[in-house]
Amino acid sequence: MVVPRGQEYQAPQEVETREDEEQNIKLTEILELLVAAGYFRARIKGLSPFDKVVGGMTWCITTCSFDIDVDLLFQENSTIGQKIALTEKIVSVLPKMKCPHRLEPHQIQGLDFIHIFPVVQWLVKRAIETREEMGDYIRSYSISQFQKTHRLPEDDEFMQRKDKAIKMVTDIFEVYKPQRKYKRQKGAEELLDEESKVHATLLEYGRRYGFSRQAGKTEQAEDKKIALPPGLAAAGKAEPCDEDDLQAAEELRIKTLMTGMAAMATEEGKLTASTVGQIVGLQSDEIKQIVSEYAEKQSELSAEERPERLGAAQQHRRKVASLNKQILQKNKLLEELQAKCADLQAKCTEAKKTLTEVKSSSEKLDKELAALETIESQADSSILQSLRALVAMNENLKSQEQAFKAHCREEMERLQQDIENLKAEAVENGEEQEPNKIIEQQYKTEKDKLQKIRLLLARRNREIAILQRKIDEVPSRAELTQYQKRFIELYSQVSATHKETKQFFTLYNTLDDKKVYLEKEVNLLNSIHDNFHQAMASSGSREQFLRQMEQIVEGIKQNRMKMEKKKQENKMRRDQLNDEYLELLEKQRLYFKTVKEFKEECRKNEMLLSKLKASSS
Repeated sequence: MVVPRGQEYQAPQEVETREDEEQNIKLTEILELLVAAGYFRARIKGLSPFDKVVGGMTWCITTCSFDIDVDLLFQENSTIGQKIALTEKIVSVLPKMKCPHRLEPHQIQGLDFIHIFPVVQWLVKRAIETREEMGDYIRSYSISQFQKTHRLPEDDEFMQRKDKAIKMVTDIFEVYKPQRKYKRQKGAEELLDEESKVHATLLEYGRRYGFSRQAGKTEQAEDKKIALPPGLAAAGKAEPCDEDDLQAAEELRIKTLMTGMAAMATEEGKLTASTVGQIVGLQSDEIKQIVSEYAEKQSELSAEERPERLGAAQQHRRKVASLNKQILQKNKLLEELQAKCADLQAKCTEAKKTLTEVKSSSEKLDKELAALETIESQADSSILQSLRALVAMNENLKSQEQAFKAHCREEMERLQQDIENLKAEAVENGEEQEPNKIIEQQYKTEKDKLQKIRLLLARRNREIAILQRKIDEVPSRAELTQYQKRFIELYSQVSATHKETKQFFTLYNTLDDKKVYLEKEVNLLNSIHDNFHQAMASSGSREQFLRQMEQIVEGIKQNRMKMEKKKQENKMRRDQLNDEYLELLEKQRLYFKTVKEFKEECRKNEMLLSKLKASSS
C-alpha cells in the first residue's frame, strides 16, 4: 500500500475515563445488579466495561416495555460515533421514563460509574417490577383460558353438591316459615281502623303487643312476644293518663281481639316426641327451674284470663318481677356469648394471620418452582442429570452430617457422664490430681489433631476453589461460538474498512500520477510555444526543432508501450489472483460444510452419551 504524500497519520481520539478504587467498586456493584436482574452477558470477561454497562441499560429499558419512539440498537465493539449516538438516545429516554436521577452522555462515555450506578439501580428495580407484573398478568390470563375449556375435580364436586345444598336451604325455609296459630271467626265484628287490623293479624301468628314506657321492652309468655308500637308509645306520652289504667285498657283491647279468634285445629295440643325427649333429657336442676317458670307463667296466664279478679297494680307488679327475672337471665346469657365471641375473634385473627403467611410462602414457592421449571426446560439434559446426581449426593451428605452430629452429641454426653463419674470416684478415692492431668493431656492432643485436620481442610478447600476458578475460566461451547461470531464480524468490518482505505490510496496515487503527467505535458507545450518563433527564423534551427520534436514523440511512444506492458502484466496478475480467490472460496465452502457435519455428529454423540448414562443409571 502506498502512503499518500503530504498527509500525516493521526491517532484515533479516546475519551478520558476515571480509574480509581471507588469507580471499580461501583462497576462491580453495577455488574452484580445486572446479573441479579437477569442480564447474564455482564459475566463475559471479553467484553469491555462500556459494552457491559450500556448493554445492561439497553436491556433494562427494553424489558420495562415502555412506549418510546427511539431505536435502541446496541452493538458490541461499536465505533465512537455509534457509541455517542447510543448514549444520547439512552439519556433522552430516561426523562420519558420518569427517572429521578440525571445523567449526561459524557458521563456514560467516560465511564463515570458513580453517577451511572443510581440510574442502573433504578432501571433494574423498574425491570424487576415490570417482569413481576407481566408474570401475574400472564398467570391470570392462563388460568382464565384454562377455566374456559377445563374443570378441576373441586368444580365437579361443587356442582354435585349444589343441588343438595339448594334443596336443604328450601327445606329449612319451609320448616321455619311463619305458622298461623289463630284464625279470625267468620261472624266476628269487623275491624275499622288500620291499627286494629295490624294487631289482629299479628295476634293470629302468635305475636302480642302491649303498652310500656320504655321502647324495646319485651315480655315472653307462652312463646308470644310483646312489644310497643311507636304510635301507641307516642299516644302514651301525649295522654296524661295513669300507667295502670292504660295497661288495663291495652289488655282489655287484646282480649276483645282474641275473643273473635279461634285456635287452629292442627296446632291445638300438639306435642312431638322430640319435645318429650328434650324434656326428659334435661338435668334435675333445669327441670326444677322450668317447673318454677311454668308455675309463674301459668299464674300470669290465669291472671290474664281473669283480669277482672285482680287489680291493675298487682298485675303490673307480677309482670315487672317476671320481666326483671328474664332480664337477669338474658344478661347472663349475653355475657357468656360475648366471652365466647371474643375467644372466637382472637382465634379467627390468629387463623387469618397464619393463613396469610402460608399463602405468601406458597406464592413464593410457586414462583421459585416456575422459575426453576423454565431454567430446567432451557438447560441441557445431561447437565441436569449431573446436577440432580450432585444434589442427591449433597442431600445424602447433609443427612450423614446430621447423623454424625447427633452421634457426636451422644458421644459427648456419654463422655461427659464418664468424666463426671470419674471425678466422683476420684473425689471418693482421693486421687483427683493424676486423672485430671491425663484428661488434660488427652484434650491437648485431640485439640492439636483437630487443628491439623482443620488446616488440611482449609488447604483442600483452597485447592478446590482454585480448580473451580480454572474451570470457570475455560469458555463453554456457546461462548466459543459467540466469540467466533464476534471475531468474524470484527474481521469483516476491518476488511471492509481496509478495502475502502486501499481504494482511496489507489485513487490518490492515480490522480497524483495523472497530475504529474499533465504538468509535464503543459511544460512541454509551453517550451514548444516559446521556442517556435525562434526556430522558424532560420532553416538550421527549424531542422533542429523538428528533430527534437521527433525525439519527443518517440519518447512518448516508448512510455506508452511501457505503460501498456505494465497494464497487461497487472491484468494477468489480477486474473491469477481471481483464480486463487475462487479456489479459496471453494475451500471455505468445503470448510463450512465440514464444520456443520462435525457439529451434527457432536450433537448425535452427546445424545447417545446421555442415553447411555440414563440407561446405566
